[in-house]
Amino acid sequence: MATDVKVPTLGESITEATLGQWLKQPGDAVAQDEPIASLETDKVAVEVNAPAAGTLTEQLVKEGDTVNVGAVIARIEAGGAAAAPAPAPATEAPVNPAGPGETPALQSDPTAPHADSGDLTLSPAVRRVVLEHHLDPSRIKGTGKDGRLTKDDVLAAAKVQKAEPPAPTAAPAAETTPPPPAPPRVQAGERKEERVRMTRLRQTIARRLKEAQNTAAMLTTFNDVDMTEVMAARARYKDLFEKKHGIRLGFMGFFIKAAALAARDVPAVNASIDGEEIVYRDYLDVSVAVSAPNGLVVPVIRDAQALSFAEIEKTIADFGARARDGTLKMEEMQGGTFTISNGGVFGSLLSTPIINPPQSAVLGMHRIEERPVVKDGQIVARPMMYLALSYDHRLIDGREAVTFLVRMKEAIEDPTRLLIDL
Repeated sequence: MATDVKVPTLGESITEATLGQWLKQPGDAVAQDEPIASLETDKVAVEVNAPAAGTLTEQLVKEGDTVNVGAVIARIEAGGAAAAPAPAPATEAPVNPAGPGETPALQSDPTAPHADSGDLTLSPAVRRVVLEHHLDPSRIKGTGKDGRLTKDDVLAAAKVQKAEPPAPTAAPAAETTPPPPAPPRVQAGERKEERVRMTRLRQTIARRLKEAQNTAAMLTTFNDVDMTEVMAARARYKDLFEKKHGIRLGFMGFFIKAAALAARDVPAVNASIDGEEIVYRDYLDVSVAVSAPNGLVVPVIRDAQALSFAEIEKTIADFGARARDGTLKMEEMQGGTFTISNGGVFGSLLSTPIINPPQSAVLGMHRIEERPVVKDGQIVARPMMYLALSYDHRLIDGREAVTFLVRMKEAIEDPTRLLIDL
């Protein structure tokens, strides 16, 4: 008896997606709930799981096709369910097994027998990195659930492969004449171009950013902040914090708490325009920009004004890990009221971020670097960061935007304000 594989519900207002990749081919055995295809939506990549165990007999759509929610995309015939992989004998353990805190590595012997890479089930993010680095996934030790590969496993294996010296070649026989000169590496006519179809997520990002430019009266104001006190507090308490909460104390928690404090004093920054009305809020749902394989995504930290530092850091760490693996849920990226984008993790010194509609403001964080500043009449070196606030001038006046950044600057330079609510 055949079982239809249908496109699952994709989230509020999402009615269609693009079939990005088939993870199983006709004739492959599949287990119930095993991913067999990945869909690209406007926001995230979504895996389609097998509704029953059996053998994949038909693929009714091709990669790149647009499919609607509820559409049948494949059929599975009962019987021939995939068997669980047998554990490898202890004597065949890889030379560099990945233990706690270690880096997964390629098997040391490239000639050793290994499973066909086509039998492995890879997430869209992992498969993309495997193809980019021309790796054999069956030779990489997975550290994910049930031994599955993660993006970090593949990136670590790519570094190992790059660092490996080239295989020695046999010494050439003695010659009486010198070898001819090598041909030039670049020859005329070797210029190449590659055309790659934009993913649905990238198309949506492009459309929404252009809509923001066309609709909002965007303006950016800047300030700089001395990170000395925050860095000192983090260094002083990071070990105790991690021991108690099981998560590292980062900088984002300080900035989110400071933004919540500033938004209370300048509510327009956390408001939005709806027709001819302004919607003010007594809560702060922060969209945190996270880099994912297909582009930038913005999962939302709900009620950030009420969360502790530990709750904020745990939420951010979870979002970051699942963004890399392509497992963020649709509802986790909807409904933000204010965005924070940290370009500093990539080395950005200064930027003018673009508003994420229908929000009215976005804060841009940047890298920390020592710069000479004047303190008490003396020129001293201090760890400084530029902050940028892009805002919709239709709703937020320049005075309000500047005041918001000044409130944040005061809270970051004197973190005690965050504790006593000043």
